[in-house]
Amino acid sequence: MKRTVFVLMVLITVSGCATAPQEIGTIFYPPLPQRPRLQFLHAISGEEDIGGSQGALMEFVLGQPTSDMNIGKSYDIGSSEGKIYVLDRRFKKMLIIDLVNRKFDYIRDQRKGALVDPSGIWVTEDDVKYVADMKRKQIVVFDRDNAFLRTYGGPEVFDKPTDVALYENSIYVPDMGKNQLLVLDKDTGNVKMTIGKLGKQAGEFYKPTHVTVDKIGNFYVNDAFNYRIQKFDPDGKFIKSFGTLGDTLGSFVRPKGIAVDRENHLYVVDTAFENVQIFDSKTANLLLFFGGADNRPDSMLLPAGIHIDYRNAGYFSNYVDKEFRLKYVLYVGSMFGQHKLNVYGFGDWIGQ
Repeated sequence: MKRTVFVLMVLITVSGCATAPQEIGTIFYPPLPQRPRLQFLHAISGEEDIGGSQGALMEFVLGQPTSDMNIGKSYDIGSSEGKIYVLDRRFKKMLIIDLVNRKFDYIRDQRKGALVDPSGIWVTEDDVKYVADMKRKQIVVFDRDNAFLRTYGGPEVFDKPTDVALYENSIYVPDMGKNQLLVLDKDTGNVKMTIGKLGKQAGEFYKPTHVTVDKIGNFYVNDAFNYRIQKFDPDGKFIKSFGTLGDTLGSFVRPKGIAVDRENHLYVVDTAFENVQIFDSKTANLLLFFGGADNRPDSMLLPAGIHIDYRNAGYFSNYVDKEFRLKYVLYVGSMFGQHKLNVYGFGDWIGQ
């Protein structure tokens, strides 16, 4: 995708939103008559939103039957073939949205694998789940069958681990208490690199909360209280930062979840703006933004997590406009409001 085209989309989106609000119906970004790149597809808040039965009796959270399954507070998100995983801050559980069987489930407490205060998730290609648990001060791992596998860290390693990401043999964990990013060896669990300290200079952090990794091993850290995202190369060398404190496009107030697509576009959720901004990861230029807190179907209320999913786009194909060619879907989770998990499709407009 050419940068100039994407930058033009931003200008068009801003002017379009200001002068010609889109009629409620199919929601595109940028709005028609421009060439859309993003379509809002669906919102998932309960089991009925994926075609499940509200009357299914199953144990949830307290081991008691419930008449319907709902997301409480969606905080972080992952996926595997046929499944979406949501870390729920209300129930302190990892919720499983089974797209194949159209039902909700959750990972049960398993002695050493019981989650206490989960805040970040990373799902590998073979469906192994890594979960950052702030109160356990550990990364808790579950296999493809959702059985407890192992842990990393502990009070001697972490103070407040808030998220986790993997690349090859490295596990990346931002520690909000230590104001550092720790890199662990996946095999041994040993800390092999520590990046940053409390501060405002490049490579320093003030309350880092989220981390993600791109396809070549560059990693990105949400430096939340410095109101920026910092990018590092695989060796931990600072490359550039995105954003600053402010109320204009390209700036942040409360940055949260981050994600990078295969074309190296960086997506950043802002809880205060209640939207998502997309940046060119090479230039740090703002490309597009979407979302907002209003009465539209894709409204967000204190959004936190974001996840890009290349595997499960087909499950949402019936929501796609006939003039829009879908490439992948992305999920944005909100902690409050009517819509707990918004589903967007990224692709190409093929209409006239």
